[in-house]
Amino acid sequence: MRYENVIFDLDGVLVSTDEYHYQAWKKIADEEGIYFDRAINNRLRGVSRMASLEIILERAEKNYTQAEKEELAQRKNRYYQELLGNLTTEDTLKGVRETLAGLRKNAVHIAVGSSSKNTMRILTQVGLENAFDAIADGTEITHSKPNPEVFLLAAQKLGAKPENCLVVEDAPAGVQAGVNAGMQVAGIGEAAKVSQAAFTLQEIRDLLNIAV
Repeated sequence: MRYENVIFDLDGVLVSTDEYHYQAWKKIADEEGIYFDRAINNRLRGVSRMASLEIILERAEKNYTQAEKEELAQRKNRYYQELLGNLTTEDTLKGVRETLAGLRKNAVHIAVGSSSKNTMRILTQVGLENAFDAIADGTEITHSKPNPEVFLLAAQKLGAKPENCLVVEDAPAGVQAGVNAGMQVAGIGEAAKVSQAAFTLQEIRDLLNIAV
């Protein structure tokens, strides 16, 4: 089956920033005296900043006000932004550039659909800021995944109907968002284990066998 439009998640699909998220959240948790480990961090994949914070605060011994939660989220983002300064073209995941070039060669329209508010900075630092026909990110949406808003916005920017789009995701919440948008989903990494994913990718280059 050929797809005319492919929408990519960002973190964990195109670029590796997971470790930076972990380090920033770990610093917040340590400062607040809250237990946090990589298993908990794995629950945050594909989830918005505030929703991630709520997961972390499940282990907190105090109740935080909304204002305190917003301060924690802002502090985490400052730590994360500092870590993003280390990003280079080397942080683009294996096979990504080859896959994007292959899709373009076959006239497939490509977009990014990410809940991250740092999407443009990340794409710029890894040299992919001009690689896509459309970009929809966390600065433009009200609801994060598994709500389909960001994928529907990406499709709208591509001028495409949802049913003509294939989403590439690495997080269960992202797979659900794609399904909720009425799109087919190709899962990679953790998302490859999700039954709702129509396709599973061992590596990103496998996408070329599906979309073109």
